[in-house]
Amino acid sequence: MDMPETINIRYATLQDNKLLAEIGAETFSDSFAADNTPENMAAYLAASFSPEKQGRELADPRARFLIAEAGNEVAGFAHLKFGGAPAAVAGQNPMEIARIYARNPWIGRGIGARLMARCLREAESAGCDVVWLGVWEKNPRAIAFYAKWGFAEVGEHHFQLGDDLQRDLLLAKPVPNDAGG
Repeated sequence: MDMPETINIRYATLQDNKLLAEIGAETFSDSFAADNTPENMAAYLAASFSPEKQGRELADPRARFLIAEAGNEVAGFAHLKFGGAPAAVAGQNPMEIARIYARNPWIGRGIGARLMARCLREAESAGCDVVWLGVWEKNPRAIAFYAKWGFAEVGEHHFQLGDDLQRDLLLAKPVPNDAGG
């Protein structure tokens, strides 16, 4: 399947809470269900993806959601958080890519790259000096994707999935300023 000619990345609105809950649960499950127990997946999905939870996240003034649309179909999304970072992340004005997901039919078709490019532009336009994220140590495809974009490992943190405490790698990338090109 070829990439559609028109890819639109828009800001999510409060009315996108149900859409983000559905797409978030779908993409998280597609990515991680095979490597985790059904009980842990169900617990995490119930706690993390509901219209109410996404509504609260959308209302947070420190958050921004980007929705990638290919034609009339939602192909993926990103959830950005401004301010606050673990001590391992060096920077005065950080931005976290809390989630960046492409739906299965769109994986390998450039949606992730389009979303990442937009995330980095959002960081630059907000005056951020570093972008960071956490990625499960057992997700080599995502780790390789982030490495292509210049992210480097700076530490680790834990991620609770149901009753399973997992290790995430912390990756970070400086945001170039205007003087640096």
